[in-house]
Amino acid sequence: MPTDPVTVAPVQPYAARKRYVCPGCEGPVEIGEFHVVVVPDPAPELRRHWHRGCWFKESSRLKT
Repeated sequence: MPTDPVTVAPVQPYAARKRYVCPGCEGPVEIGEFHVVVVPDPAPELRRHWHRGCWFKESSRLKT
């Protein structure tokens, strides 16, 4: 299954200044919580903020 390449960047707790909804679990990514930003290379406007564990599960699923 081909997927578009993505850039994954960590967000340290001191830089996490907004609350987001994780697309993996639909739970909140709280202010001050470590997480990752996943940016599709061909469509950077579709970037999403994920819990690290949720992104790990999703990225593992995409590799199979």
